[in-house]
Amino acid sequence: MKTVLRTTQVVLLLTFCLPVLLAQAPPNPSGHWEGAVQAPDREINIIVDLAKNEKGEWIGDINVPVQNLKSVPLIDITVKDNSVSFEIEGIPGKPLFEGKLSEDGKSMSGSVTVPAGVAAFQLKRTGEANVQLPPKSSPLTKEFEGTWEGTLSAGGQSFRLVTKFSKAADGTAQGTMDSPDQGASDLPLSGITIDGVSIRFDLRMVGGSYVGKLNKEATELSGEWSQGGNTLPLTFKRPAKPAPETKK
Repeated sequence: MKTVLRTTQVVLLLTFCLPVLLAQAPPNPSGHWEGAVQAPDREINIIVDLAKNEKGEWIGDINVPVQNLKSVPLIDITVKDNSVSFEIEGIPGKPLFEGKLSEDGKSMSGSVTVPAGVAAFQLKRTGEANVQLPPKSSPLTKEFEGTWEGTLSAGGQSFRLVTKFSKAADGTAQGTMDSPDQGASDLPLSGITIDGVSIRFDLRMVGGSYVGKLNKEATELSGEWSQGGNTLPLTFKRPAKPAPETKK
């Protein structure tokens, strides 16, 4: 008799408590999200992927087709209850997205803050997450380490580019690119792959990539820059050393 009563009590407890527990479970932001930012003069379409890695950490990336941003990593991803926030790695001004999930977890809305102001965004979950993080870079060799300068000619204009390679804490290559004529600096490079005298890297925030080879003197990189379906020749050289000062 006691066993029957205990069994009945457990069933009743689950019957009343399980719906409450399920109702309290916060919506999950993991997924493939599509939508737009409502800028003052136009609508900017964006695609966001959010997921957890094998360590249980949140990872993600963003695509902005009109700006050629392809699979740019998200950083500082924070998820609490139905609130989600993240920033875009390497983007000047550090755009901050702050949103809330709907009760059914199928939509997300909020605001994105940039130095110029605040704009609203709306996203809808359209599928499973497909986060495309950059591949791990190769170890950096001394031949590539340091600063390289080049000029890219496109559409009748010329743009100076400055690329810098240095070693990360684990010895792998890390790098940045400056575009002085466009007022851009410290744009992060990713997927830096070195194979002998050849090098390849991506500049995801503009949807660009470079493939080049060192000359025998290791003073010049000749190759091609690809962006937006176009491929252009681009040569990098070591910056000229300043002439020594003459003693008076």
